[in-house]
Amino acid sequence: MIRFLTETDYPPFNFTGPDGNPAGFNIDIARAICEEIKVPCTIQMRRFETLVDAINGNRGDAVIASMAVTPQLRAKLDFTDPYYRAPARFASRKDGVMSEVRPESLSDKKVGAIAGSAHEAYLKSLFTEAIVVGFPSDEALRLALRRGEVDLIFGDAISLAFWINGTDSADCCAFSGGAFVESRYFGEGIGIGVRRGNDLLRQALNWAMFRLWEKGRFTDLWLRYFSVSPF
Repeated sequence: MIRFLTETDYPPFNFTGPDGNPAGFNIDIARAICEEIKVPCTIQMRRFETLVDAINGNRGDAVIASMAVTPQLRAKLDFTDPYYRAPARFASRKDGVMSEVRPESLSDKKVGAIAGSAHEAYLKSLFTEAIVVGFPSDEALRLALRRGEVDLIFGDAISLAFWINGTDSADCCAFSGGAFVESRYFGEGIGIGVRRGNDLLRQALNWAMFRLWEKGRFTDLWLRYFSVSPF
């Protein structure tokens, strides 16, 4: 039996389905892994900030919750190989799209990011001539771009892809430039976390994910949820 833990509300990765059960891309990956290893699994949803403690307190075996692997997290959990990467991208209003975004092209431009995030830190470190504006939430950040209060915003490409192509953006905006995957800021990719030293489970999960790749099941699941590529 593998007890998977995931977070409560991060669609389309994890959310509560119409029947009240966990649903989403991460949930489907967890179920496919269990089928591959041929073991029964449970999937429990918890608040994101409680997940690491729950694993280390033996209230679960593996956490699959779009967790970006960072040195800080590696001190608390061991991780499988990444099963996807979460690049960062710029978005701008459609009348201001740039084919390429370089530090010199953002001189004196207002660029929004979530305050205290890796995205904000990356901007301040590499895009030193831009005017970086911090926002408390994704909603506030995106609304500022829609209203033209900032020239661009910088954030997680996957959630930005959903916003750009969804109804909330009112067709205002588009990606500018390409993807940024600097692991020092944006993590080594998204992995499944297990208790430190639990190599048996970690290796079993890696083996199952490799099999899902080989069979094309991973790609099928990705395309079920992500008709829009973030890359």
